[in-house]
Amino acid sequence: MEHRSPDAGTIDKALELLFHLHERGGAARGVSELGRALELPKSTAHRLLASLARRGLVEQDARGRYQPGIALLALGLGVLEREPLVAAARAGVERVAEELGETIFLSGARAGRLYVLDKQEGSGFLRAAPRIGTEIPAHATAIGKLYLAFAPDSLRPPDEPLPRYTAATLCDSLALAREVERVRARGWAGMRDEWIPDLAGVAVPIRVGGRLLGALAAAGASSRFDGVHEDVFRAALLAAAREIEARLGAPARG
Repeated sequence: MEHRSPDAGTIDKALELLFHLHERGGAARGVSELGRALELPKSTAHRLLASLARRGLVEQDARGRYQPGIALLALGLGVLEREPLVAAARAGVERVAEELGETIFLSGARAGRLYVLDKQEGSGFLRAAPRIGTEIPAHATAIGKLYLAFAPDSLRPPDEPLPRYTAATLCDSLALAREVERVRARGWAGMRDEWIPDLAGVAVPIRVGGRLLGALAAAGASSRFDGVHEDVFRAALLAAAREIEARLGAPARG
């Protein structure tokens, strides 16, 4: 049995508070509400929040409710600034977003899960979720399918049964395996309404030395991702991915 010191338990509870606030969209919450949500005594929740507030990790609004603090932004930006993939991809992400008018995502696997590492909004009226730092499901996204096809060992085993987000989500393991095999054969992945209704996307891999370092994806309203548009999006993403790979030291691909 794993032994955890009292300090480790306190850290776990503080982290749960931070993640709970983040997962609720950053909306301010009262101490009592947070305590109930995490099954903590009000006094414990208050003590943990006070400690987090001293570091700027949470802040209080005019009514005394808590919300994520500005120090989290500084920590997050510091991580991204030290992320070689983000630095190498930034110019390409911005250029393709302007070229296509769609939202462009850069994602990668970290600690066994997939996260949005960078994002650039397109010029269109609609804005595509998710935000930078959001965890994304492997079985219901184009980027996730790339990882299942080319780097499954970089991901933790999926939850069973696979979560269903929409009627189009591939929850059947055999159907998902067939889709992953198609992705492996063609070298790119698509998604339509499988995670978020009316959201479609196409993703291409970023590989160096045969290793999948990340993926680049365009996402937007499903009506924009017909056959012709999807081909244009994929070509632009592939060109950007080759440039990113070159910046990371990969030899040019034919």
